[in-house]
Amino acid sequence: MGTLPVFRWRLAPDGYATRRQLRACGLRPGGQQVVAQLERPRRRRPPLVAYLYRVDLAKPVRPMTPARWAALAKANAARRICPTCRTDAGYCIPRSIGICNACAYPDDQQRAA
Repeated sequence: MGTLPVFRWRLAPDGYATRRQLRACGLRPGGQQVVAQLERPRRRRPPLVAYLYRVDLAKPVRPMTPARWAALAKANAARRICPTCRTDAGYCIPRSIGICNACAYPDDQQRAA
């Protein structure tokens, strides 16, 4: 594969779309290769790059099956369980601290009570 055509930000021709744009239309790349890229220049840093796919080769998004819905619900529930106290925190535990707020800041919880 040779070099990709490069377009300036917001100046890509019709018929090309990013992954997010395809998803907004209910499509997915469907195994096709990247056909072009967008570059947004920035000062004193490398440009932002977005990869483009052909819309005519995109396939529809696969529908969610009951098994996939169940797996997603289970994964989201696991994100709410604190590994220290094993309780449901009622929110997704931040990955930055890895435990619920009650376990991370016990002094604050005693003052609030």
